[in-house]
Amino acid sequence: MSCLGTFLSEHALHTESQGKVACEGTQAADVWVCSWAVNGHSRAMVAKSTALAVLRAFVFVVCSLQCNSSKCRSILAKPDVLSNPSSFTSRSQTPADQLLIVQANSPLQYPVQGVEVQPLRTILIPGLSLQAAERTSYQVSLTATMGIFDVAAEVEGVKVEGEGTMRLTMLGSQLDNLNRQMQFVTYTNTIFHPNTADTVQFSTDEHQASFLIRIRHAPTPRLYNPGSSTDYNISAMVTIATKTFLRYDKLRVLIDSIRKFYPTVTIIIADDSQATEQVQGPHIEQYFMPFGKGWFAGRNLAISQVTTKYVLWVDDDFIFTPRTKVEKLVEVLEKTSLDLVGGAVREITGYTNTYRQRISVQPGGEDGDCLRIHQGYHHIIEGFPDCVVTDGVINFFLARTEKVLQVGFDPRLNRVAHLEFFIDGLGLLHVGSCSNVIVDHASKIRLPWRKTESEKQYAKFRYPNSTDNSLILKQSLYYFKNHLKCMAVN
Repeated sequence: MSCLGTFLSEHALHTESQGKVACEGTQAADVWVCSWAVNGHSRAMVAKSTALAVLRAFVFVVCSLQCNSSKCRSILAKPDVLSNPSSFTSRSQTPADQLLIVQANSPLQYPVQGVEVQPLRTILIPGLSLQAAERTSYQVSLTATMGIFDVAAEVEGVKVEGEGTMRLTMLGSQLDNLNRQMQFVTYTNTIFHPNTADTVQFSTDEHQASFLIRIRHAPTPRLYNPGSSTDYNISAMVTIATKTFLRYDKLRVLIDSIRKFYPTVTIIIADDSQATEQVQGPHIEQYFMPFGKGWFAGRNLAISQVTTKYVLWVDDDFIFTPRTKVEKLVEVLEKTSLDLVGGAVREITGYTNTYRQRISVQPGGEDGDCLRIHQGYHHIIEGFPDCVVTDGVINFFLARTEKVLQVGFDPRLNRVAHLEFFIDGLGLLHVGSCSNVIVDHASKIRLPWRKTESEKQYAKFRYPNSTDNSLILKQSLYYFKNHLKCMAVN
């Protein structure tokens, strides 16, 4: 298995109206680089034979993932985890995620959704009924796989068979009596699982239906102290977290700017600098890491120490101004179903960026899926005209602490990473972005001969060259971890 699977089975192909696509590579390297031109602009992609259709499907920018097989294997342990990608699906889904089709004109009435039982507990099954034409006798049956049926009471004229088993049958000559008996049917879960579902078969004569009984523990609430203020108490509700590396001068400027507006908010610092310095002050927590441990590992450490409802992530070279109104972001999360909301970052040139990204995955089968990233958003949030719903935002965001911890940051991404967090959070994070909450970005303009040694060292780590292992790893994770065989970006 290579970085992107097997090598191309052909050296060149033609796409419809897009010109010639030339592919070069070797069987030994097991990786092929394809290049072509669209409207005068060159494009490149590392691909395998099964991905050639993607070149036709995605005419715009297609990813340039590049790595060779030996490096991928040396960086990623056990690359054979993709030999059975369906194992992830089986672990992440329950029978409650299966598609059920209700047959037309069925005489059976039953609950379509909303039936739930705690593990190893008993419930009455609501809504069971038979709506049938008049006949001499009526019979219905229930079959389960993870529990047993019983009746809480017996109705005269109805014969019940199979109490205390996985199959219960009820027979009677009077339809009203049979329907009355079904109101007393109970289900007891007998096979423990903390979060799954039992598919129940409900049948009569020539008709059969299925419905789900969800089996799970009730989610345990995680409540937070909002503070005593009638308005939003930012110090009680928000912790500011950052990761620093070799930039104590900028970090101190950030802290000073925060204190002008939020003097008592807690600031948590994850620090993997080589020559560490103590950053002291009230409501400041500094945690030291091994040198160069990395960007995402630092995020994990900092956010793991947050005890407030929300965490505000900032880079260590940001500067708070009167426009950095954290209260506005808190209000958005308090009044919507969003889990995370980004702000805007203003550069020294005056340009303000929100970095809104729409992210989706197109299923591609066993060979891998295709990631699509587009600039933009889905829709404006009602009641907040400066805010939109999107999938990825800039490195300045307020989030529900428990949701960020649920997604986490892959610590293998130690030098170059950002959208990877939002890719991992697809399906878990409901993301928004507000352009009216702005933080300033310290100037990056620095003459080369004026740079300090720490600035030079920082630049070396922050901006690795194209052959650096950290970039190879980043691209490899798309395939080995996220099961992506291609990427389309605009």
